[in-house]
Amino acid sequence: MSYRRFANPVPLTPSEKVQLLAEYFSHYRELAEGDLAALNANLPREAYAVVLEQIGGLLLEASEAAATRRGPLRDFLDSNPLPAMLSDRLPDDFRAFCLALNALKQWLSAEQAYTDRYLLGGRARDFCRQAATHCIVTGNDFNGQASELHHPARDGRPPLLLSKEGHSRVHGQVNGGGPPVGQDAEIYRILVELKRRGNRAWIMLRVGCESHLGLPLSKPKAPNVLANCRVFAKKAAEATRMSYRQLLSWLDERGLA
Repeated sequence: MSYRRFANPVPLTPSEKVQLLAEYFSHYRELAEGDLAALNANLPREAYAVVLEQIGGLLLEASEAAATRRGPLRDFLDSNPLPAMLSDRLPDDFRAFCLALNALKQWLSAEQAYTDRYLLGGRARDFCRQAATHCIVTGNDFNGQASELHHPARDGRPPLLLSKEGHSRVHGQVNGGGPPVGQDAEIYRILVELKRRGNRAWIMLRVGCESHLGLPLSKPKAPNVLANCRVFAKKAAEATRMSYRQLLSWLDERGLA
């Protein structure tokens, strides 16, 4: 199946876009008052695990093939030789794979940006500014202040226009990078203490949760290290009263490990 972009069968006029966003922001304003977490829904990693595994395999196969036959990639490798100190350390198929990952990243960036244009066209930020007079999280007027586009869920719905402070609150931070707040602050405190006492890393919590759930591990571990990861995850679940899946989502939402 060849790739094709989705096209909106019922395009909106500029005024309809602003009206739609106004209603959309109002909906999330009400949600934010009762549950700020509703503004930051994340799909569990395992939902697309099989597809991502297939993509990874495809990249490996394509990179190995492209590195060994004449073509643009082989020409690029030959015209950009490695320095002497690296020539024996970076094999061509690995270099080709790195280039494939970079190409995929650029493609993903372009396609993800297009998803915002599905409903709003190329002026998504302009329409958001027309529809939003104040931040739905903080309640403060924008008044020319810096703002952020935030996606409450990456399923095609439009972004929300938030102030920098509001954006930080949604992600459990203060001042764009400070400590978590509210209930999240207590969860963060508990996990940091467990992490510190055991001299552990966030990746160990992730791997421990994945192991308990029978999921593919984000990072393979030696048996003794894996056992430590599982202990970390078990203690974290008991201390926070969160399930292993909830802990994984918590890590994902904060970009940890």
